[in-house]
Amino acid sequence: MESKRRVVINFKDITYLKEGTVRQKEALKVLLELNLFELLKNFNPILVGTIPINIDIESSDLDIICQSKNHEDILKVVREKYEKLPEFEVKTIPSYKNLKTTIITLEYKTFPIEIFIQNKHPEKQDSYLHMLVEYQVLLEERTEFKSKIIALKQQGIKTEPAFAQLLGLEGDPYQGLLNYGYEKGYIS
Repeated sequence: MESKRRVVINFKDITYLKEGTVRQKEALKVLLELNLFELLKNFNPILVGTIPINIDIESSDLDIICQSKNHEDILKVVREKYEKLPEFEVKTIPSYKNLKTTIITLEYKTFPIEIFIQNKHPEKQDSYLHMLVEYQVLLEERTEFKSKIIALKQQGIKTEPAFAQLLGLEGDPYQGLLNYGYEKGYIS
């Protein structure tokens, strides 16, 4: 099967944000001010979600995924630097798809920030794969589709269910989006 992989943005390097929208530039400024990616560099951080692919709404947050076998390693580093920031909270989900997941939330300036930790390379984590599929769909479907996604998000529908709805995917929208991406050759 011929692959349709056409990612033209290197999502692993946040400097692409400086060429983006006003909101993407603001996101980059916040990430640089916090020195977050430098602080997390040993944990392979990747910014995922709606802001990198320009389908964010006013309430969208900055989602950063990381990899660590020992979640306490990241927690220690992040607590030392950011524990005093508003909305700082840590929660652990013992098993999401058989993986322990720790989520650190905080707020800086106008951005809520969530750092997700799993012992899985970020490029293999669902949120990164979802973003790649969404990005490729947006490249193919163009402006009208993007506007519909944003409208659904403004109505309170999460991103993956919004894509699943517009693509006519049945069942679990999160798995459905992954399956769609594999079928189309967007991810492998």
